[in-house]
Amino acid sequence: MVTTDSQTAVAGSAAPPVAELAGVTKSFGKIDAVTGIDLTVEPGEAVAFLGPNGAGKSTTINLLLGLLRPSAGRVTLFGQSPWLPGARQSIATTPQETDFPPNLEVAELLGLVAAHFPAPAEIETLLQDFGLESLAHRHASKLSGGERRRLALAMAFAGSPRAVFLDEPTTGLDVEARQIFWHSVDSYHRNGGTVFLTTHYIEEAEALADRVVLIDHGKVVQQGTVAEIKARISVKRLRFRATALPDLPDFTEASLRDGWVSVDSADSDALIRRLIADKVEFHDLEVQPVSLEEAVVSVFRDGRKEGRLR
Repeated sequence: MVTTDSQTAVAGSAAPPVAELAGVTKSFGKIDAVTGIDLTVEPGEAVAFLGPNGAGKSTTINLLLGLLRPSAGRVTLFGQSPWLPGARQSIATTPQETDFPPNLEVAELLGLVAAHFPAPAEIETLLQDFGLESLAHRHASKLSGGERRRLALAMAFAGSPRAVFLDEPTTGLDVEARQIFWHSVDSYHRNGGTVFLTTHYIEEAEALADRVVLIDHGKVVQQGTVAEIKARISVKRLRFRATALPDLPDFTEASLRDGWVSVDSADSDALIRRLIADKVEFHDLEVQPVSLEEAVVSVFRDGRKEGRLR
């Protein structure tokens, strides 16, 4: 992914935050879509914004883009109001739904978008980065759903933006296309670009993000690096070979399959001591951290159990 020199400079300077929400609430009638959100996205950072359907992800991204005005609180882009054209000039976005003029070719559409920016990316580079080379002269009306999605993603990078805001960017893409997109975004980020994305694919956040922010019912409930989010969830997975499922009242979840017992426990050391004390016959013990997906699910599940989340 070709980037401009200004991206690297911004990432290393004492620039204002790329985006900031301070005490932001957005209501639609009697429904609060987001409630008192505080969030900062720094230059050169890659932030994954995760949460279940209806959590407030799209509302938040639309507030940052200036497509919605907050009911309360403050929103800024590069230290300015997101409703100022100058603030939005250096950003790009890919919404969940995109439509194109049907009679224009893929390369023509990319050129049309690139022509609106002072230092656009090379069209050939965009075609290559997003796997569109064989589609360069195909009309938009002849593209499949996945191909249209790839074109929309390429358009987001056509103007060499300082920051991209991606709302569910890989929905509808096959595994190969998703990997191509991940590579392009990772390259853009490593060259100083700022990324803010919402996604339902936990592995996408794990592959691309420096920081993960979890939102539920319009509130930020956890944030940190991928490793920090995992570390805050004390559950570990133990796997060992045994002929029967042991009697372990303290396990979170347990199963026996093909001679392997799998147990999720909040205290793996205590569980191992219990197995030894009870003289359980086991071997080939493995202790593994849970995945980011399991950590996120645990945050939402435990929060609701404790009444912290509705």
